[in-house]
This record gives sequence, structure tokens and C-alpha cells, in this order.
Amino acid sequence: MSFETWALLAGAMLITMSLSGTVLQRLPMSTPILYLAVGFGIGPAGWALLSPDPYLYFTVLERMTEAAVLISLFAVGLKLGLPLKDRGWHLPVRLALLSMSITVALITAIGVFGLGLPLGAAVLLGAILAPTDPVLASDVQVLGTSDRDRLRFSLTGEGGLNDGAAFPFVMLGLGLLGLHDLGAWGWRWLTLDVLWAISGGLVIGGTLGMIIGRLVVYLRSRHKTSIGLDEFLALGLIALVYGVAVVSYTYGFLAVFAAGLALQRVKEHPGKDNHSNGRETGLQSRQAHTALASHSQYASAYMTQEVRGFNEQLEHIAEVAIVLVVGSMLAYITFSTATIWFFPVLLLVVRPISVWLGLLGATASRDQHILISWFGIRGIGSIYYLMYAINHGLPRPLAEQIISLTLTAVTLSIVLHGISMKPLMALYSRRKGIPAEKS
Repeated sequence: MSFETWALLAGAMLITMSLSGTVLQRLPMSTPILYLAVGFGIGPAGWALLSPDPYLYFTVLERMTEAAVLISLFAVGLKLGLPLKDRGWHLPVRLALLSMSITVALITAIGVFGLGLPLGAAVLLGAILAPTDPVLASDVQVLGTSDRDRLRFSLTGEGGLNDGAAFPFVMLGLGLLGLHDLGAWGWRWLTLDVLWAISGGLVIGGTLGMIIGRLVVYLRSRHKTSIGLDEFLALGLIALVYGVAVVSYTYGFLAVFAAGLALQRVKEHPGKDNHSNGRETGLQSRQAHTALASHSQYASAYMTQEVRGFNEQLEHIAEVAIVLVVGSMLAYITFSTATIWFFPVLLLVVRPISVWLGLLGATASRDQHILISWFGIRGIGSIYYLMYAINHGLPRPLAEQIISLTLTAVTLSIVLHGISMKPLMALYSRRKGIPAEKS
């Protein structure tokens, strides 16, 4: 497709979204369903304006989905305001570690005994489909840093953590296929790919997010400098943290998520300020924004709010772009018996069992438990891991089968979860006896 056609298509889509944003938000389903349909229409099965063959463009697709996941993980980190020592973190951590590991194990068993895959390919399939998606789950995520709802917080935290925590299983699957060095008896995988890569990524992201956040707040509140250009701060922090994490052989996804968590926890000690601020005067001028950004009591909150606002806009753009590509990729699905029965098993058997086992003894209501079991949303993270595996030499016969299963699972998840999200969350809010927007 020519650049002119790309420009025409992108411009029409963005303007249409801008003009119809309010209408789209009122629809009883999530907007990614519409993007998926448009993507299918402009793909090889329709007008053939977009042909993202996964065997030809796996590197580009890997980078696109990687960028989308990084943006989303940073946004998720900025939203989770619950103190790290709070017991509310128990549920998302158990979902991201225990439930996800059980999911990988169950899909591996299904892959070996039900699909006839080699053990390495079955583990890889489990790793690709185990993580839930933080990009497409906006309707079930926390509504802000003060949102303490156990269901929303658990699903948001799970999506933020397990996109990085799935990486060791991806490396294990590639290693069992001879595409990655696991070391004798798996020592390299356990020490580097599991222990160091996970802990190192969290430490690097948390440390850099805290240092840079404190530096910005200090310069603004004490010296009235470094004010503005928060979009550069957001992009710069994501890029810096990711780069340091990867060159340190740790997981960039976890590092960027931890950076978002650390940044929004930066607080400035209140000091004396002789100028008024925008909240007190109601002014909407540049001077008012500058005063608020440099106020000793509001500098950190203002920084976080500005960074989060810009990052959420990026997240929306990335969501549209990737879901359009996923829709256009549907032409590359090879339908078989497995593509028909595999997703219902994943949705109705694997997810509920893994959630039930992972949350044994946990404090959660029946409604919350049921909805957590249902909202195992698969999406952009799965596409990223799929392209990562292809880029690392996954043999084509195995790749064809895994591509079909993954794209089918992601597509059906977008449709079924997209249709059910708003009604179920509204019902959940009514049963709790509080307005939906505050649930």
C-alpha cells in the first residue's frame, strides 16, 4: 500500500474516532470490536489495503505490538495507587504468578495430548496465551489511583504483571525447541531467565522511575524549572527504562510497569509557596498551570496527571493500530477442528480452573470470583509473544498452527469479552449498590 493510501486511511480513521468518540463510548460493547471489523475489511479478505503477512513482517509486527504493550503497561502502573504493602495486592500477584503458571501447564497438557504438539511448542503456546491483556481491558480496569475495587484492581494488576511474567515460559518453550540456550539441567533458564530477569526488571524500573520522578518534582517545586513537556518525560522514561532493562538482560515489560508504579508514588514534602495555584484561583492560563506544576504540595500529583493523560492518548492510538492489524491478519488463519474447540476450552475450562486454584483461600466475593474467571482477556501481548517466537526461528509448520490458534483466541476474546464487559460491569456495580463509574 502506498504512503498516500496509508495517510488517507489513517486520517479518515483518526478523524472519525474524534468526531464519534462520545457516540462510541455509549455503545453497549467495547470499541475494539469495531476496529477489528474495519481491519478485516481492509485486509486480504476484503479490500486488501493492508496485508500484514506474519511470515514476512514478523519483525515489524513484533516491534509494533511491543511498543503498544510498553505504553499500556506504563499506563497501568500509573493507575495502581494502592500502597505496595496493602493486602489488596495479594489477588493480582496470585493471579499473575500462580494462575498464569497453572494456565501455562494446562495449555501445555492440551497442546501435547489434544493438539499433538511437541512439548516445547505446547509450552510456547501456553506462554503466548496465558497473559491477560492490559490494552483491551479498559472497561474493567481501575478508574484512577483512588479506585480500590477488588475486582477492577485485581484484573488491572494481573494484566500489568503477567505480560512480563510470561516471558520465562516463552524462553522455556523456545529452549525446548532448541531455539534458546537453557543451560545444563536448565540452570541458565532458572537463574537468568527467571530469577534475575524478573527481579532485575522490577528493581531497575522501580529505581529509575523513583529517581527521575523525584528529580523532576525537586526541580519544579524547589527551583521552578523543568516545567512542561510532560509528554517527553513519559516517552523518555519508557524508553530509558526499557533500554536499561534489556541491555541488563532483564524483562523490559516488568521494568516499565514498575517505573509507572514508582513514578506515581513520588511525593514532595509540602513547603512554603508564595504564589497561588490553578486549583485555588480557577485560572486556566499558562501561568496557572506553571504555578500548579511547581507548587510544593501539588507538583508530584500534577506531574503524574499530565504524564498519565498523555500516555492514555498514546494507548488509544496504539490500540486502534494493533487491533486493525489483528483484524487484517485474520485472513492468515488456517481453520481446523482445533481452532473450533480450543478457545471454548481455554475460556470455560482453563481460565476458571486456574483462577480457582490460584485464589484458593483468597478474600473475594462470589461475584468477583466469577467475573475474574470470565475476564481472562487475550490480546496484544499474545500477538507480541507470537511474533517474538516467529522472529526467533519457530519452524513454519508449528508457526502456522500456533498462529491460527492465537489469532482465533484473540479475535474471539475481543468479540465475546467486548460484548459482555459493559453489561456485566454495570450489573456488578448495581449488585454492590454503587454507581458504575465508582465501582
